[in-house]
Amino acid sequence: MTMIQCISPIDGSVYAERPAMPYEQALEAVARARKAQKPWAKRPLEDRVQLVLKGVARLNEMADEVVPELAWQMGRPVRYGGEFKGFNERSNYVANVAAEALAPIEVEHSAAFTRRIEREPHGVVFVIAPWNYPYMTAINTIAPALMAGNTVIIKHAAQTLLVGERMVRAFVEAGVPEDVFQNLFLDHATSEKLIAAGSFNFINFTGSVAGGRAVERAAAGTFTGMGLELGGKDPGYVMEDADLDAAVDTLMDGATYNSGQCCCGIERIYVHESLYDAFVEKSVAWVSNYKLGNPLDKETTLGPMANARFAKVVREQIADAVSKGAKALVDPKLFPQDDGGAYIAPQILVDVDHSMDFMREETFGPAVGIMKVKSDAEALDLMNDCKYGLTVSLWTKDEERASGLGAQLETGTVFMNRCDYLDPALVWTGVKETGRGGSLSVLGFHNLTRPKSYHFKKA
Repeated sequence: MTMIQCISPIDGSVYAERPAMPYEQALEAVARARKAQKPWAKRPLEDRVQLVLKGVARLNEMADEVVPELAWQMGRPVRYGGEFKGFNERSNYVANVAAEALAPIEVEHSAAFTRRIEREPHGVVFVIAPWNYPYMTAINTIAPALMAGNTVIIKHAAQTLLVGERMVRAFVEAGVPEDVFQNLFLDHATSEKLIAAGSFNFINFTGSVAGGRAVERAAAGTFTGMGLELGGKDPGYVMEDADLDAAVDTLMDGATYNSGQCCCGIERIYVHESLYDAFVEKSVAWVSNYKLGNPLDKETTLGPMANARFAKVVREQIADAVSKGAKALVDPKLFPQDDGGAYIAPQILVDVDHSMDFMREETFGPAVGIMKVKSDAEALDLMNDCKYGLTVSLWTKDEERASGLGAQLETGTVFMNRCDYLDPALVWTGVKETGRGGSLSVLGFHNLTRPKSYHFKKA
């Protein structure tokens, strides 16, 4: 029997393990979800919405268990209190717009014709969720999918093995029928076999580019709809009129919070030459104030990365950049807890350029490169010189200037004077190798449903 294990970044121990479900047993679970879907969809929309919100509330009641579990599973310090703020904000927002998003579009209602477009649930939605924000990323799809009348099967990342189990427990205890929302422990081969068999009507995957390609290959020829949120290398651009202190505070937090393990974390920054020296000096001081350590300690402000192999990638990128002329500015002596494994000190690199993987490939760790630029045109070329496109953070007092740049940026979201935030009222989407589709907002409901047209000619 294959066991799926969560290796804790705190001490390298096996924190949790579960047996991988055999293929035939997984097929039976999918069959139950399919059977439960039409009765679930026939319930009034408001009933479905309220049951989902009750599930969210029940999970909030488990905070004392959830927060330390997250620290053990993926290393986020307990002082930050889990993901409940964003989890609740997103759930409440989609609940508020569900009726609007799913309302029929009436084209004509006359003596001669009735013409309208309605939205119908896809059926069984398969959510493959990531470990970095395991509750918030999952709820982006789970909440609107269930509200729209789909049934949901979640498979969570091994690094956050217990999250799907806990979410389903909370929702079922709140009254969501067991077969409507199920958690399955699946290995990659079984997941791919289920996808290839056309078991699902829609798939939402959040993870690596390689993982997204594996999902697409498995689904080839099944015509299964999917949403993919994959890699990122999000830039910030600090213009000469920016609020310097606000830019430093926000961008450094965006680069290093959660040990840099954020889908829309800042990984490269371009600063106008007039502010460059001051920005770098203030950024190094900001980052140097972190306390790296055990995430169960309430004094810890920076925990370990989720796995030692993730930290290895960060160290290798930094070493490669330094060998090519980059300069590391954060004194490693400030972080004696850096053990060469999952515990890794934050770092800022200067004298970097786009010949270095550090400035072009996803790092996904607490390290950022800063480059000097002379103009918007130069910054624009550098920001677009990337195979990913999730968010861009622009720092200026001039909204018109930011809008003009935004129109030329190859990205899913353009921020001005903020970063590393998911607004549930705006669709969360990406371009290029960051993926396709979109979640949240009214458009998120559209991705989780299909349109059906009614064209009635009256006698």
